[in-house]
Amino acid sequence: MKKIQILILVLLGIIGWTFYYFNSTTMNTTTTVTPKTETNPWNLRKAYFAGGCFWCMEGIFEAQSGVTAAVSGYAGGVQEDANYELVSAGNTDHREAVEISYDPAVISYATLVDLYFTQIDPTQADGQFGDRGYRYTTAILYTTDEEKQIAETAIAQLEKSKKFDKAIAVKVEPRTTFFMAEEYHQDYYKKSVFRYSLYKEGSGRKGYIEQTWDEKIAEIEAWQSGKTQKPVNLKDKLTDIQYRVTQEEGTEVPFKNPYWDNHQSGIYVDIVDGSPLFASLDKFDSGTGWPSFTRVMTGASIVEKTDTQLFSTRTEVRSKNADSHLGHLFTDGPVDQWGMRYCINSAALRFVPVTDLDKEWYGEYKQIFDKR
Repeated sequence: MKKIQILILVLLGIIGWTFYYFNSTTMNTTTTVTPKTETNPWNLRKAYFAGGCFWCMEGIFEAQSGVTAAVSGYAGGVQEDANYELVSAGNTDHREAVEISYDPAVISYATLVDLYFTQIDPTQADGQFGDRGYRYTTAILYTTDEEKQIAETAIAQLEKSKKFDKAIAVKVEPRTTFFMAEEYHQDYYKKSVFRYSLYKEGSGRKGYIEQTWDEKIAEIEAWQSGKTQKPVNLKDKLTDIQYRVTQEEGTEVPFKNPYWDNHQSGIYVDIVDGSPLFASLDKFDSGTGWPSFTRVMTGASIVEKTDTQLFSTRTEVRSKNADSHLGHLFTDGPVDQWGMRYCINSAALRFVPVTDLDKEWYGEYKQIFDKR
């Protein structure tokens, strides 16, 4: 009903068919378009976001390389059925949401989360823009612990950025059964360009996005366009978590990885090509749940890049030879060790004990343990 009221109010302000023709043929329905990259149908995953009216959430995702579909539906509730009539009447605790099918080798979950925030007012707790009520409230619905961590990190970073005066109202909740919405709701932004454009502008969403998020959207678009697709054959060599971390910029769960509390003497090499990266002599307990080092090994080939995902600017650490994502570099490490903290994913590393250095052809590095 509220959507209809908004449409009626805006339509009253329309004068003549000339304005109709102009808007119906020239109004943009998505915010950004990136060149499409071929996706691997066997590698597709799904992500779920509730951002108010689902009409307004499909376009931004479908415009991205690596996204194969954005489906409107109902999510987050515990009832055994959900449809527009039940949800709009408040007879279920579902929200309007979208299901995103994507190839993580082309676009990461973290980037999807970033894009999600650029389509909403994350501080509005009672709905979104002109639509009020629980079914229009915002939530990131996670399927894995990694997705939960990425979502919570994004919210924490957004809070820390002080971009908004109000608290972030977006919930992070486990995904329940997703119910696809009625066919007339699917791709509404394509089927009814004029009506959709009037609704998006009349609700206040369009103006808010342009004023608040245009710079961030351009930043994401530029970062995505600079990425290169990774070799698919690495899937045969790496485990799922190793592939997600090194090839898709993923992050493993803290305190539940092999090396965060490893106290053996030895070196850590790139899991992809075996390049030496870090020594146990430079490892310390940072309390974060990930392996942390004060410096890289002498002669180690790493690359530092600016990473603007998750609403913050960080320094990403990658291996130079294999171009593996390793982790990030922070300046909150031990003061007596130049304050550096290389926060690295265990999944990006392989540990070689000192006793095995000769056997694995890393004998030249034994001397660093003799000296220190």
